Amino acid sequence: MRILGIDDGPFDKFKDRECNLIGVLYRGGQFMDGLLTTKVEVDGFDATMNIIDMVNKSKWKEHIRAIMLNGCAVAGFNVINAHKVHEATDIPVIIVTRDFPDYDKLYSALRKLDMEKKIPLIEKLGEPQKVKDIYVQCVGIDTEQAEELITLTSTHSNIPEPIRVAHLIASGLFFGESKGGA
Repeated sequence: MRILGIDDGPFDKFKDRECNLIGVLYRGGQFMDGLLTTKVEVDGFDATMNIIDMVNKSKWKEHIRAIMLNGCAVAGFNVINAHKVHEATDIPVIIVTRDFPDYDKLYSALRKLDMEKKIPLIEKLGEPQKVKDIYVQCVGIDTEQAEELITLTSTHSNIPEPIRVAHLIASGLFFGESKGGA
């Protein structure tokens, strides 16, 4: 069972126009089988298409059973259209967050930045569901199936290994050494 975990790298919001996006392919929660990379614009609109391209061009695409995202946005407010990712790749998408999102704060920030057209993409995901000690939103997979995958892949923390390792690699590329806290 191969799962692709995706996380963005750190960036300097005052200087960087782009941010690394790292995809780690894991066999269950035990073995890393591959690494995918792309870049996305900080606060941009390209994350959805770049993820789709990264997955569809991968030699491992036919083996990927689910895509796990660390949140619904990368590179600041580059919001991912998880439904479009699912439709274009034919792979279920599971969005994972440690905490229940503060939607009032998030939507307020998007409105202040004149990015309110990104709000419907987030609303379409529906209410996050608590699974173990994290929250998930699922597209193309039900919560029970997602819980099975989270249980299978969460071998060293509450965060599934594909996301945790993607985070470590992304932070290591930026800082020169990895930082925790996926």
